[in-house]
Amino acid sequence: MTSVAVASSSQIAADAGADVAAAGGNAVDAAIAASLVQVVTEPGIISLAGGNLIVIWPPGASPIMIDGASEMPGRNAPGEQLGRGGLDVVLPYGGGTPTTVGYGSVATPGALAGYALASRQYGSIPWKVLVEPAYRHVRDGFPLPPASQQFIDSSHTGIFDWNPIALRPLQDENGVLKRSGEMIHIDDLGESLAAIAEEGVTAFYRGDIARLIARDMDDNDGLLSLTDLEAYQPRVLPALEVELDDWQLATASAPSIGGAALAAMLLQMQRIGHSDWTVQMAARLIEAQTRVMRFREQHLDRSEELGHDIEKLLKLASSMPSVLASPSTVHTSAVDADGLACAVTASAGYGSGVMPPGTGIWMNNSLGEVEINKRGFHALRPGTRIPSNMAPTTGRSSDGSVLSIGSPGADRITTAILQTVTNFVHLNMPLQDAVNYPRLHVEWPWENVSRVAYEPGMPVNELKVSQRRFDRLDMFFGGVTAVHFAPPDRFEMAADIRRTGGTALSGAE
Repeated sequence: MTSVAVASSSQIAADAGADVAAAGGNAVDAAIAASLVQVVTEPGIISLAGGNLIVIWPPGASPIMIDGASEMPGRNAPGEQLGRGGLDVVLPYGGGTPTTVGYGSVATPGALAGYALASRQYGSIPWKVLVEPAYRHVRDGFPLPPASQQFIDSSHTGIFDWNPIALRPLQDENGVLKRSGEMIHIDDLGESLAAIAEEGVTAFYRGDIARLIARDMDDNDGLLSLTDLEAYQPRVLPALEVELDDWQLATASAPSIGGAALAAMLLQMQRIGHSDWTVQMAARLIEAQTRVMRFREQHLDRSEELGHDIEKLLKLASSMPSVLASPSTVHTSAVDADGLACAVTASAGYGSGVMPPGTGIWMNNSLGEVEINKRGFHALRPGTRIPSNMAPTTGRSSDGSVLSIGSPGADRITTAILQTVTNFVHLNMPLQDAVNYPRLHVEWPWENVSRVAYEPGMPVNELKVSQRRFDRLDMFFGGVTAVHFAPPDRFEMAADIRRTGGTALSGAE
């Protein structure tokens, strides 16, 4: 049995990965099993009907990305239906977040298709074994995670309150929202997972689950149809590679915008020449974030040729002078002792508040995420992948070490990973210290007056910039999970203290 290390956003997810590894699974199997547990046991944060990006780096081969991103539906929709079925709300989350929920905000989910393709091409044990831990937790009930409770407390008004079916699993018998640690039971989800385990993802895209989803959408001004579900196909694409000191890193390529932004920021932080987070280094980080995110706003967010514009960004980042020559997602990281690395990030947006009767599945609001739909609500052509902030990342060092890393956190995904990699690669921090170290994030970098949000310990207060200081480490700045393997037998695993997470190691003596 090959040793496998897993880091995920909850201990039950990490344990699921370790259990699958103990049954003979490799890093890809472990990451899929852990991620499947995440998407059914972290309500509000994520759901089974979301999208994912999976970066896999097999030993002796080139890194690839499996594109299971959500897709623009509407193949059967009449023109007059475009723009309908949405409810505009402003969530208190993150200090005020505008989004659109409701049936019209639901994109074609790609996550299950992405998991299945990764399992088929890179896994080593049967699909049913991978689904079993998620099914077991749903069947028996699971404790509401703290991160889920925080999000639901602040955002249930707007997302869930208009739909009693979607709200019911989150309340007790008196109609009061459940608290962290209280048990969650979701009607019908166990049956849906059992069908997905037995029939494969065909049950979701072409079977009874698909028909239940399509019927509910058709009855309520949704764009998503059975034709859209049947047409969905995951893709295997080259990962986006970037060199960083002695490391070669592979992150998500298009349709991810987050991966491109991360790669460009990493290029800006090369050979920094500092051994700690000095004022000068913080200033450099602020400038790198600002430059890259301004390019993203001006070009990538509205691009019709995303691959071309990503190449342009990376060339620009490589040629930028050193700035000191005078800124609703889950992630799982897994690495095994054979050197196979897998990073899985999944997102369902903020949630649409839709739960088709008979499924137990909360649907995404990927069409309603303002920050990744800059061209407008329902502006994409049917079949177009939705742009994404997700940036699952793997890496290999010249000494044979292997890394898998990622984070949730909307546009803070890239800056959280950037700073963790900088801490680990440049500053030689132990992996857990690299993850826990205070962070900063440039807010509104495309405006004339941007603002730097930061945690205590970052020397931003010494800089003449508009700033927002947090009192403590905060989930706003992401929730990084990472695994590092140094041959022949040393593993490091880290789960962000900003968010309740978990790590597990299977097969080690």
